[in-house]
Amino acid sequence: LNDVQSGLEQAVQEQMKAEHLKTELITNVSHDIKTPLTSIVNYVDLLKKEDIPSPEAREYIAVLDRQSHRLKKLTEDLVEASKVSSGNVVLDMKPIRFGELIRQTNGEFEEKFAARGLQMVCKMDEEPLVIMADGRRMWRVVENLYNNIAKYAMPNTRVYAEARRVGCRVVLEIKNISENPLNIKAEELTERFIRGDVSRSTEGSGLGLSIAKNLVGLQGGTFDIYLDGDLFKVVITFEAVDKES
Repeated sequence: LNDVQSGLEQAVQEQMKAEHLKTELITNVSHDIKTPLTSIVNYVDLLKKEDIPSPEAREYIAVLDRQSHRLKKLTEDLVEASKVSSGNVVLDMKPIRFGELIRQTNGEFEEKFAARGLQMVCKMDEEPLVIMADGRRMWRVVENLYNNIAKYAMPNTRVYAEARRVGCRVVLEIKNISENPLNIKAEELTERFIRGDVSRSTEGSGLGLSIAKNLVGLQGGTFDIYLDGDLFKVVITFEAVDKES
């Protein structure tokens, strides 16, 4: 038994060391990439302002512009994911009105959803839904979920968001129909670089749900994904705060 315990402790220590080294590697490489990438983005912006007569050259510049910004977003997501997964995040915990945050996000994504024919159906309790959280981090959580919907939901379908109080908890449910078959387990969708479309035919880093889940966990909430055929559902819960001060 002592040998088993000792072996288990050693295995846990080695796993923690491996995770630390992996996180450190991702952070260092991401920082090294950011410097030359910033130069690329800036020079592409300068080229866009030049009066270049060749339509082919302007098309090439547009491709460079699009892909450089995509790479920049991926690099930023890598840095954030490594920080969040290691718990290296400073949180400013305050009482926030969760319902107001959802309504604000609905407005922010109205145009993006409309472009794909997505109709938002939002149901909210009339009473203020107050939780203890970091407002900026919670905005990132909800933004990641909505971006996920904008990329992967089946066009011309409805998206459901419902926020309510259940006992001493505030619950947010978001549901949509996936455009591509969800040939993956629900728990695997929150792993790094995993996306539901195995063909990887759409843009994205595969980090959005992982970042969202880890941020919710750091703030004391729960984050669960449920798949039923092509139905994708996320449930987030936080302890309710009765008073805002």
